[in-house]
Amino acid sequence: MNRIQQKLSENKKLLSIYFTAGYPKLGDTVEILQQLEKNGVDIVEIGLPFSDPLADGPTIQESSQTALKNGMTTDLLFEQLKDIRKKVSIPLILMGYFNPVLQFGVENFCGKCAEVGIDGLILPDLPLAEYEENYAAIFKKYGLINIFLITPQTSEERIQQIDSASEGFIYMVSSASVTGSATGFGNEQNDYFQRIALMKLKNPLVVGFGINNAETFQQATKHTSGAIIGSAFIKMLSEKGLDGISTFIKTIR
Repeated sequence: MNRIQQKLSENKKLLSIYFTAGYPKLGDTVEILQQLEKNGVDIVEIGLPFSDPLADGPTIQESSQTALKNGMTTDLLFEQLKDIRKKVSIPLILMGYFNPVLQFGVENFCGKCAEVGIDGLILPDLPLAEYEENYAAIFKKYGLINIFLITPQTSEERIQQIDSASEGFIYMVSSASVTGSATGFGNEQNDYFQRIALMKLKNPLVVGFGINNAETFQQATKHTSGAIIGSAFIKMLSEKGLDGISTFIKTIR
């Protein structure tokens, strides 16, 4: 069983943290992963920086640009992670855009992921149909779970298709919450969380976008299995550095 599936089987609300590889400093990746596991984080999404991150908010865009200026590359990230499974046991997911994966070579990329111990990928710009037709067999060959995103605008038919093609969790984009807001989710988002939960999908639901404190974490996980924090964590890193990780996680749960 994949480490993501093992973690999802635990009877708890999962906390996933996203950070950009090579940020704040080029060599911080492994230390951040170790500190996140030490402080009880369940899953970590490692962002692969890209030069044209159109789907990201300003905080993640800025961290991606800084990481690239620092010298982060796909090859270097795999080099940094080569011994990570001697140090970290929680599920690790690479999140990024499909273009760098395509440039690296999809099979080569998946092979390197398996070699270093990556458990899954989140590639928001890889369409479901293209994945199923061209890449699903490669992912399966290397034991990688591909995680798809849904939004409040995704049709129920589409959600059912994604659920059928998924083997880990479904990433629910809350969509209507502003990054950095501390006001929580509105009725529209809470209704969305409940509506999708009532569909009784086979895969667990994990919410991302707009989670930045204990209140929003609790709201996001009321009807789902977990929540993902990205921008708020990166903002903390930019302000306090790695020394702020433990305190930040303790404020969430």
